[in-house]
Amino acid sequence: MSEGNSGNLDPQLVELLQSLKNAGAPELQTLSPPDARAAYLKGVQLLSGQAPDIARTVNKRFDASDGPIAIRLYYPEYEPQSSLPLVVYFHGGGWSFGSIETHDNVCRTLCAGAACIVASVDYRLAPEHKFPMAVEDAIAASLWAYDNASVLGADPARIVLAGDSAGANLAAVASLAARDRGYPDLLGQLLIYPATDMAMSHPSHKVFGDGYRLTRPLMVWSSTNYLRDGPDIMDPRASPLRAKDHSGLPPAIIVTAGFDPLRDEAAAYAAKLRNAGVEVQYRCFDNLIHGFINLTGVVDAAARALEEITVMVKNTLGANIAANKRCRRDTN
Repeated sequence: MSEGNSGNLDPQLVELLQSLKNAGAPELQTLSPPDARAAYLKGVQLLSGQAPDIARTVNKRFDASDGPIAIRLYYPEYEPQSSLPLVVYFHGGGWSFGSIETHDNVCRTLCAGAACIVASVDYRLAPEHKFPMAVEDAIAASLWAYDNASVLGADPARIVLAGDSAGANLAAVASLAARDRGYPDLLGQLLIYPATDMAMSHPSHKVFGDGYRLTRPLMVWSSTNYLRDGPDIMDPRASPLRAKDHSGLPPAIIVTAGFDPLRDEAAAYAAKLRNAGVEVQYRCFDNLIHGFINLTGVVDAAARALEEITVMVKNTLGANIAANKRCRRDTN
């Protein structure tokens, strides 16, 4: 992997990073998990901007083996003539923070732009719930989505597992589990700057581990919260890059950012899938940083990048469905 970055950091990001530094806000890893979650939510609400209109949202809960899991469903503006594709989304946040609320704008954007239903999953967070509990929730939610697709108005043959950062890690791991457990074939997986190797040893970790929001101390804090012990690092349910076999996985869209500590391990995962015969679309937004999908209200390049990702998802889903009837707007 590359030792550096040939691009320049987006000027609006330079200004944002400097303003955040000047504000003197505490680093998330210095806070208690509840306070870190509140601070992260507040930051996202300030920086993510206005999401596009959709028809409605529906909040649901389903029973998993270890208790209920909350899911928020997003429905696009128009009612199609046939079932809609479905994106099952796992939010980022280092397995310790983030929620349905922090990624509400992202899910609304995917829903509207890709003309699909989005099911956002509120999986259990660390350190209260250590590995592999989030993995178990992701797998349970993926299976629930397939089993209930028709009831939700979705096409069970057009399901994509998606997420960003820690959520992309869960989407990748759930895709591996779906293959290994003989679940019905998924249409694809969308992995936005995924964490794929908990060893954190790729060169980009050293190059971009300070000054770009996702810092080395924050990553170590998140990993310590999430994993039980050292051997968990090597477990492919935590580090999907270390799985023995990547063949037979659904086509993948893998997105990275040029100034992201996770860039090289995400690129390595794309290469691993390709070498196993999996179709991969790989896109690196050279001038952006980790977490850019939550910066769309203040960084124009981040908003354009999320729009491009949405188009890639729409093309994967084959979601060019003729719309013939306006759905009733619902503010659930």
